[in-house]
Amino acid sequence: MKSRSCSRAGCSARGIATLTYAYADSTAVLGPLGLRSEPGCYDLCAAHSARLSVPRGWEVIRLPASDADTGPSTDDLLALAQAVRVAGLGVEAEVRPEPVVTRRKGHLAVIADN
Repeated sequence: MKSRSCSRAGCSARGIATLTYAYADSTAVLGPLGLRSEPGCYDLCAAHSARLSVPRGWEVIRLPASDADTGPSTDDLLALAQAVRVAGLGVEAEVRPEPVVTRRKGHLAVIADN
């Protein structure tokens, strides 16, 4: 897996965390490095993730990084999604089973109807 560099201008350090904004909820989620680079997500190095600041009135959710440098697991990504749901709804949201992908074409996926 090719390492990704920090998204901050002028920084070429290796990215160790992924920052995602939930604009509707005024929330920033900083978690383990995502499986791949996604639009609207920003990879940050250790220095920039430690110094992260957000606009006044926003909330920051910092998910702990795993001890192993093996990359994020499915559990990490589900936990990140759950944290965003909880921040947005203010209550514990129903945890749904992971969807079953039946086909892929490029970045698109067909999800089985449960």
